[in-house]
Amino acid sequence: MQHVLITGGAGFIGSHLADELLAHGYRVRVLDCLDPQVHGEQRRRPDYLSPEVELQVGDVCDKEAVTKALQGVDAVFHFAAAVGVGQSMYELAHYTRVNNLGTAVVLEAMIANPGRKLVVASSMSLYGEGLYRDSKGQVREGGERSLDQLKRASWELDDGHGGVLEPVPTPETKQPTLASVYALSKFDQERMCLMTGRAYNFPAVALRFFNAYGPRQALSNPYTGVLAIFASRLMNDSAPKIFEDGLQQRDFVSVYDVARGCRLALETPQAAGDVFNIGSGKPQTVQAVASRLARVMGKEHIAPEIVGKYRVGDIRHCFADIGKAQRVLGYQPQVMLDDGMAELAAWLEGQAAVDRVAQASAELSARGLTV
Repeated sequence: MQHVLITGGAGFIGSHLADELLAHGYRVRVLDCLDPQVHGEQRRRPDYLSPEVELQVGDVCDKEAVTKALQGVDAVFHFAAAVGVGQSMYELAHYTRVNNLGTAVVLEAMIANPGRKLVVASSMSLYGEGLYRDSKGQVREGGERSLDQLKRASWELDDGHGGVLEPVPTPETKQPTLASVYALSKFDQERMCLMTGRAYNFPAVALRFFNAYGPRQALSNPYTGVLAIFASRLMNDSAPKIFEDGLQQRDFVSVYDVARGCRLALETPQAAGDVFNIGSGKPQTVQAVASRLARVMGKEHIAPEIVGKYRVGDIRHCFADIGKAQRVLGYQPQVMLDDGMAELAAWLEGQAAVDRVAQASAELSARGLTV
């Protein structure tokens, strides 16, 4: 029976991965600091974390805590991270400490005791804009939208000759365009893990998660996944706020599919040293997803509020090409969006949420991070 450590494993995705691993015969240990922004000020062990999971409370930047957590384990999932594009643009030191330094501490501890496999949680945010097709049928990178364009509320990317670019699925070969401190830190985590694994001859895999959703998201954290933020607003009878015109496209993937993809990455020898997209492969507009969520929650009367503003660090369109994960890992999304949202709505009925979206928006606005 393999013994696995999940850093950040008391959180949303990590706890679902713990369930997935336990169901397949693994022993699971979690190292988590129980961050108040995610777990509340009491910092209690979450009720949803399986009693079969050994929880060690500690900071991923603490060498002693990490070394203790690594004792006796065969593999590591490194999920501990500060998450949020907007917040990363004004809490630079915090994001750099947790994401960059924390990863370095984990890697140094693994170097001192080699022989374990490592899977690191990366992010689609490092792509920046996804790939596009121009009017001539050529696939190209979109580049960044200018501030003048955004101030005119001209949201779509153009080809430089007045034609609108058509978004297409983004593969792992697309060059990163790092539009936020969060994206930069995730790219740093990814590269540190892969290069260190190569240098010290331990298998390392990076998984670029797209927009994961499902039960256990931190509903009172205004920097969490967009569906959890929308759910928090709707639970408080407030309209979900959507930047730009709401027609930006994203890839929403069930947390159960993400957890399955993580396990497959651990169990597939051919994955070592490589990077994989973990998404649904199906684009959805943010406005349509907000409306569908309102419907399954019985809040059809609350229409999304299109704010018509741009947030620094945001991109227009990005959704996953999952062909590589399908070929190498045998990964196949199994949860359709409507089914996943219905389950999410059922879970929400027993939850409470403090709506802190206005507070987070004010933080961004005060720093000139919305246009």
